[in-house]
Amino acid sequence: MNTKLDAVEAIKHLKPFISKQQLSVLGDACYGEERRFFIDKIVEMGNLIKTMPKTYEQDGKGDQAIVSLHYFKGNMDWFITEKDMEMPQHQAFGLADLGYDGEELGYISIQELIENNVELDLHFTPKTLKEIRNG
Repeated sequence: MNTKLDAVEAIKHLKPFISKQQLSVLGDACYGEERRFFIDKIVEMGNLIKTMPKTYEQDGKGDQAIVSLHYFKGNMDWFITEKDMEMPQHQAFGLADLGYDGEELGYISIQELIENNVELDLHFTPKTLKEIRNG
């Protein structure tokens, strides 16, 4: 069973990938009736980010590359396959679907996503790019 101390440690990994607003809501939820769920979710997301592939670690895998994170806003989606190796976290690699005429693989600015209140999907389950594309 995860503790609030575990969640505080996990936030160190989660913080560069989530907006202050969304993180604040998660933090507040750790004191509500469903605190167990939210503490566990923070720890799960922190561990996922801590262990996800770094830049070039999935190079050559093509559609078999694992998507670790999903961001969304309106009809736009960003699927992150690799995080930047540098800290602070500035960018990641993945698939962007801006809701019109297809999708594009490339570098995605995590900072820009956060600044524009794009939401990190807390219910996303990692899957391959092929599974994302076949939707």
